[in-house]
Amino acid sequence: MSLAGKVAIVTGSGHGLGLSYAQELARQGAAVIINDVDPAAVEAAVSSIAAAGGKAAGIVAAVGSTEAAKALVVGAVENFGRLDILVTNAGVLRDKSLLKMTDEDFDLVINVHLRGTFTCVREAYAYFKENDIRGRIIAIGSPTGQRGNFGQTNYSAAKAGIVGMVRTWALEMKRAGIAVNAVIPVAATEMTKTVPYFAKAVEADERGEAMPDFFRKDLGFGTADDVAGLIAFLASEEAGGITGQAIGAGGDRLQLWSHPEAIASEFNDGGWDYATLQERFPFAGNQQSVGEKFPELPEELRPEPAK
Repeated sequence: MSLAGKVAIVTGSGHGLGLSYAQELARQGAAVIINDVDPAAVEAAVSSIAAAGGKAAGIVAAVGSTEAAKALVVGAVENFGRLDILVTNAGVLRDKSLLKMTDEDFDLVINVHLRGTFTCVREAYAYFKENDIRGRIIAIGSPTGQRGNFGQTNYSAAKAGIVGMVRTWALEMKRAGIAVNAVIPVAATEMTKTVPYFAKAVEADERGEAMPDFFRKDLGFGTADDVAGLIAFLASEEAGGITGQAIGAGGDRLQLWSHPEAIASEFNDGGWDYATLQERFPFAGNQQSVGEKFPELPEELRPEPAK
């Protein structure tokens, strides 16, 4: 139990991925602050950890505001005496194509995911510096933030922004010995349950069976528990030298995402004016793809046709 004596906050941990992260941190010895907007979910999550022999306390709060971030850090200190680990997982979805997306849809998702990550990390960092704690910060990204996805302007912007902030924070927190990373999970969630492509994987998981190898190995798609081990590892002392990274986890696969890098360069004497570009745009043959491209499902894993 390498996290014994450590204290963690996991935002959005009343259910789903966040709950799995919190339970794994507790399993490895950390005391955990459970956070959610649903009091019943918070109570059930705390009880699940206590029943397994772990330590947890709950704070009901909507992540986004500075006040909520302060309440979480204060709650960790009041309940368990300190704070060592922050996992910013809280999020909401308001998926709509661009012309149908309202200001409210956009602002809510940005506030919870992006601003909530910012305010919580700022508060935790201040506590770490003031108390000379070489803390661990783990922010949750998404493949959508890396690649884009139809109907998720708000969500993709927030998740891309989180990875950008992590890269910056790794520079700013290096001297204090604080490691900060982004995790890109690929796992069965309430959202993926509605996608026919993943139906056979979700059905197997709900029956308590292992997902077919195609999902776990070819796609790197699995359960929340498949991601939780990475969360606990990045929270540990052993991971102190890992910072500023975006690490994907899903099924049997672990991935390291690169920085966006220039893949081709062309030079033209005098620069690239409008007329020159009209005559010769140099990158016509190697423009980059957008969105995720999934391989065709094997016949035996295709969803049943609708009746």
